[in-house]
Amino acid sequence: MVIMQHSVLFYIILFLAAFFAGLVDSIAGGGGIITVPVLLGIGLPPHIALGTNKFQSSFGSFTAAYYYIRKNIVNLRKAVPGIVFTLIGATAGVITVQHIDAKALNYIIPIMLLIIVAYTIINPTIGEKDRKPVLNDTMYYAIFGLGLGFYDGFFGPGVGSFWAMAFVILLGYNFKKATGYTKVMNFVSNIVSFILFTAGGFVVFSAGIVMAVGQIAGSKIGANLVIKKGAKFIRPIFITVVVLTLIKIIYDRLL
Repeated sequence: MVIMQHSVLFYIILFLAAFFAGLVDSIAGGGGIITVPVLLGIGLPPHIALGTNKFQSSFGSFTAAYYYIRKNIVNLRKAVPGIVFTLIGATAGVITVQHIDAKALNYIIPIMLLIIVAYTIINPTIGEKDRKPVLNDTMYYAIFGLGLGFYDGFFGPGVGSFWAMAFVILLGYNFKKATGYTKVMNFVSNIVSFILFTAGGFVVFSAGIVMAVGQIAGSKIGANLVIKKGAKFIRPIFITVVVLTLIKIIYDRLL
């Protein structure tokens, strides 16, 4: 079905896609598996679809992060080292992807996502309560802020899942707390990518603004559900999102 760029149906589809993406992303990550195919489906070239997606997803991650901070799930001062290292990593990733072929990651990332699913299923109580951390905050953020920030700027799929599990396993956070801090780091890498994509002229603002409204609405509802329902609510959604992300990456690789 061909959709005219300025038709009412065009904007309704974009709004709804962004709403559900924001809802899912604020709970367990993975909103991009909804929005990117929709943007490609309406005829945007891949680089413009990715740029527009980063623009609209920045609003969703900001809304969720702000909500978690306001509800005292996230201590922003404690997250500062992560913000700094993620900013550096994401900037390096966005610059690097312009010069290096990212196809090799199509083979590595599915394996990593499969390990996350298996680990979460084998450990049914993981993330229900806070545990003793394995690393101190500074070392953790130096490693994962640079690493996952770089990855999100360079490639991106599944980064929310990697952040959440790293918080759970290495800093001992419960899933609710891990989700909150994940959204803060997601916002940092999203805004860096958005700025650089915009500088390159790869953002369609008419589409992005409509999607931003949907993202804000969906993210607020999703974050509220996480705060009310807690870790047991997040776990099955988290596993589902990781599996769907894994399927999408494999599917894209086979095309």
